[in-house]
Amino acid sequence: MKRKIVKIDEEKCTGCGLCVDACGEGALQLVNGKAKLVSESYCDGLGACLPECPADAITLEERDAAAFDEEAVKKHTADRQIPIPENLACGCPGTLARIIEQNGNPAPVIPAAGNPAPATSQLRQWPCQIKLVPVNAPYFDNAGLLVAADCTAYAYAGIHNDFMHNKITIIGCPKLDDIDYTEKLTGILKAHELKSVTVLRMEVPCCGGIANAVKQALINSGKMIPWRIVTITTDGKIAEE
Repeated sequence: MKRKIVKIDEEKCTGCGLCVDACGEGALQLVNGKAKLVSESYCDGLGACLPECPADAITLEERDAAAFDEEAVKKHTADRQIPIPENLACGCPGTLARIIEQNGNPAPVIPAAGNPAPATSQLRQWPCQIKLVPVNAPYFDNAGLLVAADCTAYAYAGIHNDFMHNKITIIGCPKLDDIDYTEKLTGILKAHELKSVTVLRMEVPCCGGIANAVKQALINSGKMIPWRIVTITTDGKIAEE
């Protein structure tokens, strides 16, 4: 039968997962980091997912498609707790973009009484890996951006309070990832108005890749944004700012 049904432009899709959350019928899932229509019979053609897509990658088209099956949808949505497709990137729903609310100020490492207290996480969004983060994620808007080499979190004990507080944090390792982050970072800078960019790197030479990628992305974006590079030594001290 001919009816309206969603169409996904994979070239535009950033894999943010917002459309998956918006689809009450469970017709959409992330497969290999892209939104997919898993069954025509699950899609009611009403387009609740359309306004949630920040990349305008979803449209409605009228074509021959299986009829909407309400009973199948009821069973499908009842059976699934968290949809985890076999081919989903990382094998988990970890690519779904979400904002994490952190209430109050960062907790001091040593309180007045002199006894250690649990630290408060300052991570404000998910995902945080540069390779996974969606370019068009709304949490980048008017944010201070921290681009950190992942080893810095282990070397520098105060990273949450001193660097992550009130910033959007994305992390990576240019040596282990074996990719150039420049294109992804350029996309983020072009798509959003950022307040500042801080690069947190280790003193080891391979960490130069993450700093160089940020420098080139700033040049490519053509935007004048306050930015700085902070280097952490392998024994956990700030070497230079």
